[in-house]
Amino acid sequence: MDSILSSTTTFHFRNPLLSPSFKTHSPFSHSKISIKNRIKKSNTTSSQSPIRIYASSQSAPSAEATTNSSSSSSIPSVMKAWTYSDYGGVEVLKLESNVEVPDVKEDQVLIKVVAAALNPIDFKRRFGKFKASDSPPPTVPGYDVAGVVVKVGSQVKDLKEGDEVYGDINEKALDGPKKFGSLAEYTAVEEKLLALKPKNLDFVQAASLPLAIETAYEGLEKAGFSEGKSILVLGGAGGVGSLVIQVAKHVFGASKIAATASTAKLEFLKSLGADLAIDYTKENFEDLPEKYDVVYDSVGQGDRAVKAVKEGGSVVVLTGAVTPPGFRFVVTSNGEFLKKLNPYLESGKVKPVIDPNGPFPFEKVNEAFSYLETNRATGKVVIYPIP
Repeated sequence: MDSILSSTTTFHFRNPLLSPSFKTHSPFSHSKISIKNRIKKSNTTSSQSPIRIYASSQSAPSAEATTNSSSSSSIPSVMKAWTYSDYGGVEVLKLESNVEVPDVKEDQVLIKVVAAALNPIDFKRRFGKFKASDSPPPTVPGYDVAGVVVKVGSQVKDLKEGDEVYGDINEKALDGPKKFGSLAEYTAVEEKLLALKPKNLDFVQAASLPLAIETAYEGLEKAGFSEGKSILVLGGAGGVGSLVIQVAKHVFGASKIAATASTAKLEFLKSLGADLAIDYTKENFEDLPEKYDVVYDSVGQGDRAVKAVKEGGSVVVLTGAVTPPGFRFVVTSNGEFLKKLNPYLESGKVKPVIDPNGPFPFEKVNEAFSYLETNRATGKVVIYPIP
């Protein structure tokens, strides 16, 4: 097993139009590679309480839960959280100061959120793209979390107060995601969806990983990817694509990795481990002579992706129309995947990729979403610090 190192590398793509790379706040040292070149459905609507927001003049109930903890009195009854009560654009987001702290079920832990990350599924959910299976507003958004356990339910087996954890809080991404997400001071999460934070990563780095790295790993598994196979990654500089490249190379043992990106990000793709960086502004990847065992489409080009796969190969499609032999893939959150990947993160073989325009402070979540929705982010957009 890979040895645990006391330092890690975070990839930061340095764009002269954006602010400089952030400096993480961590007791660990970090070296940076910069490229300078312009949910088993456990949270159904019927089982969830509505989000309650209290006026400052009202008295709020205490946060009660079935717990093995004796420190419940130190947990406030209300918290700051971003919410929306109607589907729509960023204008529906509101920062509230008196949102009820979520109850903790027997199999859950309560996390004091230190950092969170945004994903395209967050804004697609807010737009109402899957409202038929969504838990209806009002909603505290957010899937990715990194933080500290402050309370444990009576059936929690391994985690304890004080543990530093990370995870994707929604087991089924599109099927009844939680009303209380990670863009808040506290969130309640099933133990099985979490893993201990890699020792060499700070909370910002850890928060950037769960949904994207689980999507990368599980999607490759579903495609039957294995050692010695080749892969083409569409959208290689994005939050998922940047991790597909690394996981395919270091975890699965890919024989060749090609990936697409814009001109300015080609060297960045190579730094991630891509053998061939394709400039989508100058070349049509499907017209190139080489074909691949797996094409991983993270950007919605399924009709073109099937033209680049070998006969008998697989095409993983995360978004957009699906053309056979492509298949739609939606991640199922599972803490066991994170535990399996932790050694690769702790060895530094697989690295977080964080957009240099962040992290965004908690009070600017709406600005972070506006940026993410431009589809120009490199890696993940992270929210930190959270009060």
